[in-house]
Amino acid sequence: MKINSAEFIISNSDVSKCPLERLPEYAFIGRSNVGKSSLINMLTNHKNLAKTSGKPGKTQLINHFKINLNWFLVDLPGYGYARVSKKTKEVFQQFITDYFEKREQLVCAFVLIDIRLEAQKIDLEFITYLGEIEVPFCIIFTKADKISKTKIDSHIAAYRKALLANNWEEMPQYFVTSATETTGRDVVLNFIDGVNEDLFKNSNEF
Repeated sequence: MKINSAEFIISNSDVSKCPLERLPEYAFIGRSNVGKSSLINMLTNHKNLAKTSGKPGKTQLINHFKINLNWFLVDLPGYGYARVSKKTKEVFQQFITDYFEKREQLVCAFVLIDIRLEAQKIDLEFITYLGEIEVPFCIIFTKADKISKTKIDSHIAAYRKALLANNWEEMPQYFVTSATETTGRDVVLNFIDGVNEDLFKNSNEF
């Protein structure tokens, strides 16, 4: 897929105020500081489409970006951010869950995981949550340029083992990426392109 246009449309914390257009949506979510904004900018080939920050919890709203005029990239707040109050965190969590449980245009979520870290409980819990509510998703491992190929394979194997031990039949589809080196860009975009092609061909909803 070639990205010809990427336009910010709206930010809000109310799912009912998300765009009404019947276009497929791909939601990006992960723990704070996982490199989500950098990944989005890399995928769209726009340096400042998503705001990057070293401060965890920068994204605090549902952000819609229209890509190529025919699908939405949705940038969601991180889960598990450390420097916000408990009350604020509960509000964030509520509209995150509202989005996943109510947004009919959502066709796939991408759960971002820092490949440098061993399997994290909070990531596994969020993956389990998506499975329980039957939201289609893939995993995107980020920051692959920071560790060796051997460690990458080891950490992915740890996630596979943890998920299979938690009643998953198989490892969800995953992609290994690096925003710095643009690793995985074509693979992720081609996946989205393929899903869109099937949707537009076979569905009356889009």
